[in-house]
Amino acid sequence: MVERLLDVHQVAELLGTTVRFPRRLIEERRIAFVKVGRHVRIPESAVSAFITENTVQPVTARPEMLRRAA
Repeated sequence: MVERLLDVHQVAELLGTTVRFPRRLIEERRIAFVKVGRHVRIPESAVSAFITENTVQPVTARPEMLRRAA
């Protein structure tokens, strides 16, 4: 089974950004992409990996920080 390849418009929609953002990711080589002739496609797994790598986990408040705030 072949992995689904997305165009920049589809990636922008998934990420909730403008088309310019995935194009910049491609230009800066920050996301994997495939050249199909003169077209550029991004594997769906590359988008998932990008999201995972750039997800920031919330900071949990430590008890001593809560005491200082009170």
